Amino acid sequence: MSRKVDIDAFLQGANWGAAHRIAVPGDASTRRYERLTLGKDKSVLMDAPKGVEAPSEPEGASVKDRVSLGYNALARLAGPNPEAFTCIANELSKRGFSSPKIIAADMDKGFILLEDLGDGLYAEIIAKDGAMEQLLYEAAIDTLAAIYRSTFPSQMNFQDIAWRVREYDAAALQAEADLFLDWYAKDFGYDIQGHLRDEWHRIWSDLFECLSSHAPGLALRDFHAENIFWLPERQAVSRVGLIDFQDALFAHPSYDLVSLIEDARRDVSPDLAEPLIERFCEKAGIKYDDSFKTAYAAMGAQRNAKILGIFVRLAQRDGKPHYRDLIPRVAAHFQGNLEDLKCAELKSWISTHLPKALT
Repeated sequence: MSRKVDIDAFLQGANWGAAHRIAVPGDASTRRYERLTLGKDKSVLMDAPKGVEAPSEPEGASVKDRVSLGYNALARLAGPNPEAFTCIANELSKRGFSSPKIIAADMDKGFILLEDLGDGLYAEIIAKDGAMEQLLYEAAIDTLAAIYRSTFPSQMNFQDIAWRVREYDAAALQAEADLFLDWYAKDFGYDIQGHLRDEWHRIWSDLFECLSSHAPGLALRDFHAENIFWLPERQAVSRVGLIDFQDALFAHPSYDLVSLIEDARRDVSPDLAEPLIERFCEKAGIKYDDSFKTAYAAMGAQRNAKILGIFVRLAQRDGKPHYRDLIPRVAAHFQGNLEDLKCAELKSWISTHLPKALT
């Protein structure tokens, strides 16, 4: 009840107290959203209560410190810090990208009032009109390439608030890949420990080396058709509305590309996939060669391994069984990644020790 009172007071202070409010269906996070209408004006309330997630990584923490703090710190997630969203949103907006403008914020209580980007969700537009898919995906690719070409500081700011965006280091990459063993493999009855887990880590460590072949850029880290909006009234890369980027890190440029093309929630037309990757490289100023293809496969394997683990965790631990329905698509993406020559050892290891997990 006290949180409801706090929200009412926050909205009143922002001159939105009289707004009509509608709850937005929840996602996989601990955040909650409402859409607000006040006359002709619209906004979105983000309710991100502090203390409901494990802490994020504190400044100066070692990998050992991060392990002791838990998954958010180890994987370099923003966790219970709404400062991340406001600062990254502000830096994106300053560079001409369509992140939601911040109308009001209370960092201590975890309330942010945001610009409403409308109803043009990519997934919904394409579901209604498949002919729009190529146009929308090419626009999304152009936006990703422009983000990659942009220079962002590691310390990002909004008014007097600061947030430091970190690198997607090997510890974070490995912590996420380990979700495959800790949840997905265990769902098949496997419990990988000891020397086998050491082998798993060594194989991934070798794979991660190929991610140093290109300069890192800002990865929003959850860029897909249910997190981007079509804003056709805007110009150039600002036609793509961006949300859910609070966990952004500096990463290999293929990360968000994989997220978009190997979508866990919808099938991107197969004949679009490679031309989109080529378009990204051209626009980003990256040579589309075996080095990039290998990095893309390694990044895809890591991301899809993570998602397989997360979806089982959501179903088992968090009481969200519908995420199991998405697993076959992600498993197919993962097996596709494993066909790259660089991933051969990982494929062999899984085939040997987790054979049921690759059916």
